[in-house]
Amino acid sequence: MRPYYFDFEPQRTRKAMAILSFERTVRGRPWPPRGTRLRAAETLRALLALVRLWRARCRQRAQLARLDARLLRDIGVTPADAEREINKPFWQG
Repeated sequence: MRPYYFDFEPQRTRKAMAILSFERTVRGRPWPPRGTRLRAAETLRALLALVRLWRARCRQRAQLARLDARLLRDIGVTPADAEREINKPFWQG
């Protein structure tokens, strides 16, 4: 436990009291709080999903760039549409 101290500056005293009360509140409980851990895990999962999506877009656009005019016509895409899609940055859908 942190030692309690008193300072003649009220702002520093309030800060010390806040630290002590926080430590007393947290003692015996997991830290960080459970909700925070879940939010961090969900954020990490969402970030990984976003990276996977970006990589898939890069692969798909690279495959689209390898198609010739005949294959583009077969899938119903004009060369101008394909060029527009190929030149998009990976983060744009």
